[in-house]
Amino acid sequence: MSIPARDRERADALRELLHHHSHQYYVLDTPEIPDAEYDQLFRELQALEEKYPGLLAPDSPTQRVGGKTLEGFAKVRHKVPMLSIRTETDIEASGARNFDARVRRELGLKDGDPAIEYVAELKFDGLAISLRYEGGVLVQAATRGDGEVGEDVTQNIRTVGQIPLKLRGAPPVLEVRGEVYMRRDDFERLNELQREKIARGAKNEKTFVNPRNAAAGAVRQLDPGIARQRPLSFYAYGWGEIEGGPAFETHYELLQALGRWGLPVSDRTVLAMGADELIAYHQAVGRERDGLPFDIDGVVYKVNSLALQKQLGFVTREPRWAVAHKFPAQEQLTTVESIDVYVGRTGKLTPVARLKPVFVGGVTVTNATLHNEDEVHRKDVRVGDTVIVRRAGDVIPEVVAVVPDRRAAGAAVFHMPATCPVCGSAALREEGEADHRCTGGLFCSAQRKHAILHFAQRRALDIEGLGEKLVDQMVDAGVIRTLPDLYRLGLANLVALDRMGDKSAQNVLAALEKSKATTLPRFLYGLGIRHVGESTARDLARHFGNLDGILDASVEQLLQVPDVGPVVAESIHAFFRQPHNREVIEQLRACGLHWEEGEPAARAPQPLSGKTVVLTGTLPTLSRDEAKELLEAAGAKVAGSVSKKTDYVVAGAEAGSKLDKARELGVAILDEDGLRQLLAG
Repeated sequence: MSIPARDRERADALRELLHHHSHQYYVLDTPEIPDAEYDQLFRELQALEEKYPGLLAPDSPTQRVGGKTLEGFAKVRHKVPMLSIRTETDIEASGARNFDARVRRELGLKDGDPAIEYVAELKFDGLAISLRYEGGVLVQAATRGDGEVGEDVTQNIRTVGQIPLKLRGAPPVLEVRGEVYMRRDDFERLNELQREKIARGAKNEKTFVNPRNAAAGAVRQLDPGIARQRPLSFYAYGWGEIEGGPAFETHYELLQALGRWGLPVSDRTVLAMGADELIAYHQAVGRERDGLPFDIDGVVYKVNSLALQKQLGFVTREPRWAVAHKFPAQEQLTTVESIDVYVGRTGKLTPVARLKPVFVGGVTVTNATLHNEDEVHRKDVRVGDTVIVRRAGDVIPEVVAVVPDRRAAGAAVFHMPATCPVCGSAALREEGEADHRCTGGLFCSAQRKHAILHFAQRRALDIEGLGEKLVDQMVDAGVIRTLPDLYRLGLANLVALDRMGDKSAQNVLAALEKSKATTLPRFLYGLGIRHVGESTARDLARHFGNLDGILDASVEQLLQVPDVGPVVAESIHAFFRQPHNREVIEQLRACGLHWEEGEPAARAPQPLSGKTVVLTGTLPTLSRDEAKELLEAAGAKVAGSVSKKTDYVVAGAEAGSKLDKARELGVAILDEDGLRQLLAG
């Protein structure tokens, strides 16, 4: 079929236009047109190629779409071998110094001779790939393989948006060497999709262990359609065969040329003079490593001069002019020796894997959090398992995955205990929650410090001077075991503590005495009942009028309290059913804590009932807590973020992003005067 000149010209123009916009989007990260407009251009080209098959070209953007499933991968012999580089195992600064000393020795340089110029770049943790361009068009992509022969993965590589199908101004023949990898955010999204598939009952689906495995698996996927669904990225860092084109004197110049021709080159590649600048680069990247959007396992140093590279040559198939300077491994294999349950200060029960000690991420790791029972079951971690442990920077070590082939027969499935391992109280998991919690509350020693600090805070019993350091001392010294012990303190107990003189001790005792006269809402809030904040405490006090009515209330009676739902009602009921919690309350009363009680009060009309308000910035006369109290007393819900459901935003001086969000959504904005008018209205 003859192709009209107009359609041929339009197809050529569309290809050039789509190549340009792909480069702007994937390589430069500066898209010039919306996705919808790109899609429209793409569909137009696709329609022309379907109408006139003779228009179809290997460099067409439409060829990024996965084709038919492959029977297997063809073998590709590299025109220039893809050699590995030597690894410097000394993770300290001497690794760079050792390399520089070797290079200088090989070149016959002496002390006092000029420093050598190097290229320093990131060592990406992905899969090495060779891309062959002929006439600027991508014609073949191959894995490293054994260095001499790799696998033809062209169809899968065509699906990677960052890899150009056509270059601009490149030599007639160009082999580009680089790394296919997966960004951390793309990896998390991929695993989230996998988890959703598994939850829907999909068979033969699994989550991926780490970004490198996910990237390598995508490249070596026999079905290009599946490969296309896995988000991959690419950086070029070298080359193989080159025919024609300009001559270059340095490695860095050629890297810059790769970028001009349309290939993504890392902007973290730098020039470094001598060992000291290599060391500085290694240390700087090491500090930034955990904040990078992708995984790296070290940095690479290369002699910049191509003439010096040629002079240095190779040894045992490794270039003398390059080295990989590794960072401490962030993943290692070890064994789960036990799964213990840790009780946090808020009563949350967390399963923790006790590990056979392993050096990972620069430290010796013996424990790794398993988060909750669902996470243990999702990863199927069992005592005795061989597991992959990951640690990045200061992040708490985690078990990434189990190595199922090494599991011993009969390994038992983990189940969360029914009782708290610290105090023996019931451990409950509320509906819709992932965590189990100890119901021991005031009785549980694991929660003791948190319970005391919560009880003493300004919005509860307001015990001035009873701060974190003092509470730590008193609990650690055994002076306080339960809340009533606060009111049994004597001067001698306090003076015996570090940095506590007579005057300070007397001030604490005076504050404790003053706190005995309180209110029922403050007392209820101070007990630290899960899900009971200040607003719920006020509602309970207003509804029942007295503490005994709340202590003996059934779930059904609690549900009659405004804004108390099933979860909150169950939590309150469970707390007061625990004998040790009731005992603590009776002892506090016996110590002299008192408040005014009365009959249940009729609920007064509340002008802001059902309204959601957000506070931001600094108000002229009201503190944030005072404004919140006034709003909640008027029936409003005070939220922490602005959404379409927000009715008002009260903004003071130095209001930030919440104010911008309110303007964007058209939410009513008030100053302090407007707030007072709203409360009065």
